[in-house]
Amino acid sequence: MVSDLVASTEVHELSYKLAAGQESSLLQGIALRKSFGGVEAVREASLTVMPGQFVAVMGRSGSGKTTLLHLLAGLERPTAGQILFRGREIGGLDEDGLALWRRDNVGMVFQAFHLVPTLSALENVAFPLYPLKMTAAERRKRAAANLALVGLSDRAGHRPSRLSGGEQQRVAIARALVNKPTLVLGDEPTGNLDSATGDEIMVLFTRLRSETGVALLMVTHDDKVAAAADRVLHMIDGRLSNGNEA
Repeated sequence: MVSDLVASTEVHELSYKLAAGQESSLLQGIALRKSFGGVEAVREASLTVMPGQFVAVMGRSGSGKTTLLHLLAGLERPTAGQILFRGREIGGLDEDGLALWRRDNVGMVFQAFHLVPTLSALENVAFPLYPLKMTAAERRKRAAANLALVGLSDRAGHRPSRLSGGEQQRVAIARALVNKPTLVLGDEPTGNLDSATGDEIMVLFTRLRSETGVALLMVTHDDKVAAAADRVLHMIDGRLSNGNEA
């Protein structure tokens, strides 16, 4: 009981320290922990992402970086700790609330492209727009604009099987941006691409950040991805180096 109280007090003190002077922060993870069957995948991890910032989290496979990303995306719930978005704790949201929060604020890009094979590139980009109150013409217009943003207007009618790996990832990026998020979370976004195509995708991310002001948080083991970031954190055995940003 005493140790639990001390741990809770430490989390609240850290929360206060991180919040002070970080009023304009976009996303904060505070003393995050995640356990699976008694094994801690994430241990006391804290980080801050500012609006428009590009933060990379590097680490070997199994270091916990993907679990950390899932926590920050609300896809997994932390065993302990807090997640703040624009100063608001999102941990208390139910599953529907988290889904709405992601829809309105977060885009996600994965190592696997997760495109619907029976849909065209344009239809894949438009897919997240269907829950919104938009006409078919409005959805098509916005999807087409996002395909143009990633340089794929001429491939709008092609299904994923007719696109290269780099083109499929560009479609996935356009889809991640279609709801105009303020934050894009990437899980090894260049992991399934050859070196040259991966470089092209990072150039694209850099340009899109400059043009849209979106913040990027990417977990990766690719040095080239990290080189493009404003800040690089390292994850080892579930712990972040330089993660406690008071």
